[in-house]
Amino acid sequence: MNNLKTVALLGAMTGIFLFAGGMIGGRQGMLIALVLAGLMNFAAYWFSDKIVLKAYGAGALPESESPRIHAMVRELCQRAQIPIPAVYVFDQDSPNAFATGRNPQRAVIALSRGITRLMGDEELKGVIAHELSHVLHRDTLLQAVAATLAGAIMFLAYQMRWIGLFTGGRDDDRRGGVLGMLAMAILAPLAATLIQMAISRQREFRADSGAARLTGNPEGLASALEKLHSYSKRIPLKASRQTAHMFIVSPLSGRSLLALFSTHPPIEERVARLRSMQRA
Repeated sequence: MNNLKTVALLGAMTGIFLFAGGMIGGRQGMLIALVLAGLMNFAAYWFSDKIVLKAYGAGALPESESPRIHAMVRELCQRAQIPIPAVYVFDQDSPNAFATGRNPQRAVIALSRGITRLMGDEELKGVIAHELSHVLHRDTLLQAVAATLAGAIMFLAYQMRWIGLFTGGRDDDRRGGVLGMLAMAILAPLAATLIQMAISRQREFRADSGAARLTGNPEGLASALEKLHSYSKRIPLKASRQTAHMFIVSPLSGRSLLALFSTHPPIEERVARLRSMQRA
């Protein structure tokens, strides 16, 4: 199912680029847009994980530097019966984490420096299990492709805004004109956010429950989520809106009125579900 949704996302990106190309340059514009969309699709499938890791300056975490984290990852992977992913770290004090990679054989778990310092063992194990659950369910490719798609849409919207303002579009050919371009510039980022919401919210619930079963301790992850939610407000993570859906908790929560369009379900609901599992 995730593979089908990945294909659908890549197809949607192609359609958006073709529509924009036609508005800007007619048939010639659509041809150029088709080439660009093809290149973006290729990059999204093969390199989206590397793009995201590079964007956050994440590098491999040597086992000699943090043997307890590597021991947790090995133990949980043995339970889940999946290959052991690479463990990366990125230098931010705000505690957070994400997973990426085309498939379980090429998966990467990325942890912030902050989360390695601020979480207890059971809490950190719950976070790692959550990310491994994304790997197990093959959410990671879909999430990385969605991040690349969102970035491409944001870039396209930015270009459309300036082209519409300074050229007036192709009014003479009736291909949308300045109003059509400006409307797309406004609606495209909203479309990117809705795409991220559609693929992220239910997957977070599923990854939470998967982590609880994997560790046998729902309370560990519930406690971690509460800490992450609290720290994310006090120590903001330097993150882009395009990749916000990849993190275990939203790095953008509470920053604006757009919290209504958060890519993550409410922390309170996630914690309540985990604690109901604990009681059961």
